[in-house]
Amino acid sequence: MKKKSSRRTFIKQSSLSVGGIMIVPRDILGGVGFTAANDRINLAAVGAGGKGHSDIRDAAGFNSLTNSSKENVVALCDVSSKEAKRSFEMFPKAARYQDYREMFAEMGDKIDAVTISTPDHMHAPPAMMAMKAGKHVYVQKPLTHDVYEARMLTEAANKYDIVSQMGNQGSSGDGVRIITEWIEADAIGEVKEVHCWTNRPVWEQGMKRPEGSISVPDYLNWDLWLGTAPKRPYHNGYQPFNWRGWWDFGTGALGDMACHVMDPAVRALKLKYPSAVQAFAPFKVVNWSRVDSLDSPPPASMVYYEFPERDGLPPVKLTWYDGGMMPPRPEELADDEPMGNNDGGVLFVGSKGKLMCDCYGANPRLLPKSRDEQFEAPTPTITRVKEKNHQRNWIAAIRGEAEASSDFDYAGPFSEIVLMGNLAIRSLYTQEEVSNNGKKHMAYTGVGRKLRWDGENMKILNYDPANQFVKREYHGGHTL
Repeated sequence: MKKKSSRRTFIKQSSLSVGGIMIVPRDILGGVGFTAANDRINLAAVGAGGKGHSDIRDAAGFNSLTNSSKENVVALCDVSSKEAKRSFEMFPKAARYQDYREMFAEMGDKIDAVTISTPDHMHAPPAMMAMKAGKHVYVQKPLTHDVYEARMLTEAANKYDIVSQMGNQGSSGDGVRIITEWIEADAIGEVKEVHCWTNRPVWEQGMKRPEGSISVPDYLNWDLWLGTAPKRPYHNGYQPFNWRGWWDFGTGALGDMACHVMDPAVRALKLKYPSAVQAFAPFKVVNWSRVDSLDSPPPASMVYYEFPERDGLPPVKLTWYDGGMMPPRPEELADDEPMGNNDGGVLFVGSKGKLMCDCYGANPRLLPKSRDEQFEAPTPTITRVKEKNHQRNWIAAIRGEAEASSDFDYAGPFSEIVLMGNLAIRSLYTQEEVSNNGKKHMAYTGVGRKLRWDGENMKILNYDPANQFVKREYHGGHTL
């Protein structure tokens, strides 16, 4: 399908070259949706605490020495005044909100672009609202909480012709580009096997929902924090950090880190929808019966992905590991050499050799070390990000000075891959009524299943109970 023309493409195609000088119509450069290089962009943040603080700080180009920014921060939205305090102090002139819907209603015409750095379950609604209003969006990883949301945001970014970016910052680093160039240069031959691992979770998982309730702190709007999730009493075990370990709010270790760790594999091998996914995770048994938490991801997991042939590349099997799980140590790796780094890593297994990198695609090297030392890297063919800063890369893309490293055309399908793993993990805990010798009982029918995935139609073909995890029900009056 032919990709629709963007405004920046139109500018290039509409330009005239006279005597080596490029002439661009002034009304095109000054039109709606285009920001000239010398104009300051008006930014807003939905989620200004935690990671949201560094996202809006870096997007604005804040300089702590001069206490000034390259862009204007005009609005900050956060449900917790305590978590947002640093951002409030850094940008004292910005209007303050708790509800993003009120922010867009009151300041929509004053906002050019928005960073969204909320818990995972609240990424999609404000992102969609912003795009429908013509705002450029930077959304933390994973792009969304479920597969359906990721597809909708990807389509919306194209429909509304905005500049999008997902917050997997390794995408703006040199490592993912170097790895792609090496693989395209046949440095390790055909790649049919990849292993990705992380040291996460560094928060508790596999928990039961806490009983009772605690008084909601004065600084927190609990109903707005719950957002699309079902109502429940407040408990400090849910926030500000541990939301990652609850299915209603987060996406576990896989959702938290796979958009960082898998990035070089997805990019270099041009991966899109998997054809099959299978998950493995521990479960607890008491008195011969399983005692599972349906509220929280397991403390560890492995996910096997199968990807079909694409663009002349062979099928690929990719395995994900978290919670202390790791792939077998490659024989080519010396005993005193680390596997990846403390955060995780990737191992590419090719027909001619192996390639390993750290988390975020950093420090790529061939195995064994002697081969890496003799290797002559190919001439770079992929443009490097000038500032090595992911948020500023997004700003440069808004100005038409660069391509966004992880726009939704890439990040949307990538997030679907990641979230398919969570769908497979959650399917391990689904039960159905079965009959055995004429007696009916509930059984865990998802264990050991390889789920066949129709990516285009977002549907599991061979186990219908898993389809409940493709799209979830919204609560709290939020919509896409």
